[in-house]
Amino acid sequence: MLRRIATQLRNRRNWPSYIGPLVGLVGLILTIWWKVETKINTASDKADMAARDLYNYKTHAAESYTTKCGTKEIKEEILGAVSGIRDDVRHLATRIDGMHQAQSKARPRTTRT
Repeated sequence: MLRRIATQLRNRRNWPSYIGPLVGLVGLILTIWWKVETKINTASDKADMAARDLYNYKTHAAESYTTKCGTKEIKEEILGAVSGIRDDVRHLATRIDGMHQAQSKARPRTTRT
């Protein structure tokens, strides 16, 4: 029993010998965590930059290019204008034909005395 008490006392005196390895282990863990945290922050910064670039590209594309709906509207306006011009040309052609027919009719000649 005295031996057991003596070994327990001796073990209690040796606890400072565990401090060195524990400090080293904690330092290793903190170093690994610091490296991981740095990589996470770098990846986060890259993701933010990519998101910003994507937003700028989308804004540029929306400002510079037209949509399908916008193209359809413009196409309908152009086709409407072309059909209006076609109708005007047809109407003008019938008027010109009418003027030629009126001129080609024989006019009665009058003689002056």
